[in-house]
Order: sequence, then C-alpha cells, then structure tokens
Amino acid sequence: MKKISLVLLVGGKGTRIKSITKNVPKPLIKIKKFIFLDYLITNLCRFNLDRIYLMTGYKSHLFKKYNNRTINFVKIKCIHENKAMGTAGALYSLKKLIKKDFIVCNGDSIFDVNLAHFTKTKITNKLIKITLVKNLNYKSNKKLTSINTHKKIIYFQKRSKYMNGGIYLFTKQIFKFINNKPSSLEDNIIPHLIRMKKVIGNKYNNFFIDIGTPTNLMKAKKLIPKYFYRPAVFLDRDGVINYDKGYTHKISQFKFKPKVLQTIQYLNKKKYYIFIVTNQAGIAKGKFTIDQFYKLHNYIKQHLIKKNAYINDVEFCPFHPNAIIKKYRKKSKYRKPGNLMIKNLFNKWPIIKKKSFMIGNTKSDEIAALKSNIKFEYVKRNIYLQVKKITSNY
Repeated sequence: MKKISLVLLVGGKGTRIKSITKNVPKPLIKIKKFIFLDYLITNLCRFNLDRIYLMTGYKSHLFKKYNNRTINFVKIKCIHENKAMGTAGALYSLKKLIKKDFIVCNGDSIFDVNLAHFTKTKITNKLIKITLVKNLNYKSNKKLTSINTHKKIIYFQKRSKYMNGGIYLFTKQIFKFINNKPSSLEDNIIPHLIRMKKVIGNKYNNFFIDIGTPTNLMKAKKLIPKYFYRPAVFLDRDGVINYDKGYTHKISQFKFKPKVLQTIQYLNKKKYYIFIVTNQAGIAKGKFTIDQFYKLHNYIKQHLIKKNAYINDVEFCPFHPNAIIKKYRKKSKYRKPGNLMIKNLFNKWPIIKKKSFMIGNTKSDEIAALKSNIKFEYVKRNIYLQVKKITSNY
C-alpha cells in the first residue's frame, strides 16, 4: 500500500439525532471513555496514510484539538467550510491539495475494512471504487441502499441485500464532476457515475456501525466498546523488534529479529493492539534527528503493511539528562524506567489492562511495566513461541 491521503467528512449537522447534536457534532459523541472520532481515526491510522483531512462545518471549533496532530505518523489537518456544502461540495476545497488517488470516509460510521486490500487494485479506467456492506438496519434510508455488483461493476438493484459502506477510493478525475456548490456524493455524484458504469466495488462482511439515527447510536454505544476494547502488547524496539546496532536510525541499519513479523501477524489475528515504546536518546545526543526517526518508522510501517502486519501506535522519548541538544536536555518520566509513554497509550486507546503485557530487554523496560501494573517478560530467542505462550494463558 503506497502512501495515500484520506478525507473524513465530519461537517454534517446530524439532524436525525438533533437532541444530541444540538450540543456536539455527531463524530464527537462520547461512547464510553472515548469519542467516536477517536475510535475511527486510531483505527484508520494503522494503514499507510500520509495525511488525514477532516472536512469540518457544523461546530467546527470543536474539532480544533485534532488540527496538526500526528497519530502513528499520520498527520491530521482540519479544513473548515464556511457554509454547508454537502458531502461532495466539501471536497471541492481539496482540488488543489490532492494530486493523486485518495480515500474518502464518512465521519459518522465505522467500517473496519483493510484499506491496504481495498486500495490494492488500480481503478484507472473507472472513477470510483466503493465498499458494500449487507443492509441490515437501513430499510428507511434511500441513499445508495439498493446496489449490487456484477464483475465488480456497481449497478442498481431494487431488492439488493447490499448498500454503500461509506468508504470510497477516488481518482483525481472525480473533481471534473464536483463544483464549488452544495451537492451530495450519495444523491448526486455517485448515482450519476453508477449509471455511466464508472463505479466498481468490493463487498465486505466486516464490522460496520453507523451513529446517524437514535436506534443505531444506541447500538453503537453497546457494540463499539465490545469491538474496540482489546488487550495490548507493548514492545521495546532495539533488541526486541530489531537487532540493536547502537543508535539505529538508518534504513540500511535496521534488521528485524527472527520471528518478529510472524509474531506481529499472530497478534493482529488475536485482536491485540501492538505498541512500540522506545527510548531514543540518540535524538537528544545529536546522533540523529526526529525527522530521521520518522523516516525510519515510516519505512518500518510500510514494510509491515506489505506483509499484512500492523503496528497501532509508537511512543518514543527523545529526552536525556545529558543531552547535547538543549531542548531535549532534561529528566523525563517519559524516558524508561519512567512509564509516561505507557500511560499515554492507556489514555489514548481502549485497552483491556488485565490482559496486556510488555516485552523488553532491559531493566528499565521491566520497571516501566511494573509501574504500569502490566505483566513483563524479557525477550526470548523465539519471540513467537514466547508470545503464543503468554496469550494462551488469557
């Protein structure tokens, strides 16, 4: 999966649940401990995205906390529309920013589709690729609910069991059909292109939930925590994931240790979150820069995605009391044996703590885990068998 931009449509008023959205936009509704948009964004950022654009409108000031944030090396930028432009009109402001194919997702639904798989096939002779999901809860909604595929080409079918899943892959050519005026993807653009046979699609049976109606919001409040609250594995990097060459920061220096890829794939299948938690004193000591650190981790992320393996997030500490770089010269509880990196992840992610554990190779890793009240083990020669044994006890 090459790097690709993703657009989240979060500007709507949510009139069907107006008793709630009079105070807060739909994507910012709280579900258990976390906001709906947090579940959505963190889930998307495991893929190889170069940027997420949040297309804001209604109560846009409430989205400011997301602007210029970076999650798992994916940058987030908010773009505000001064007047309601609809799901298609909102894209017009991106015409000069986006230079190639891009993904668009509805900001009020979660469809847990593997974007690496979805974007794998090129759509050069078409304009749009969409996701289809079985229509179980939307009998009254007429927006692209009666569609099906024949040899991947989308067509209308009155009694179809499938509907639009709200994830689209657009070519740059889509902007020929989008003007600087209010319009809807579901009502105007996509139906027109379906009739032109310019839309293809994939069917998925993956987890899907929409929060646009009172009934579905009630279901979401039960199903989202059940689906997203998972145990986590916290991994030190150098000496655990890769061979420790001393201040590893170049792609040419980085080499995975045996069975690490297999372990990550196994943990993905077992529905564990995987986090890297790493001290990076080399930044403080001037051995390499944060940009070089990012470059290496973008390479690691991209390499793993090609192997169908995914890291959910990375926490690193650039601080050291003996730093050469002045702004990094300080004692910090982020630096292991401090445990603020682990605490940050518990605050950002829906983690089942009692089933979580950490694997490291130093005493500082062990102390950080103990401070966080999670199980710790020193990495063994065969990390795959080690992890299988730990997870079999839960």
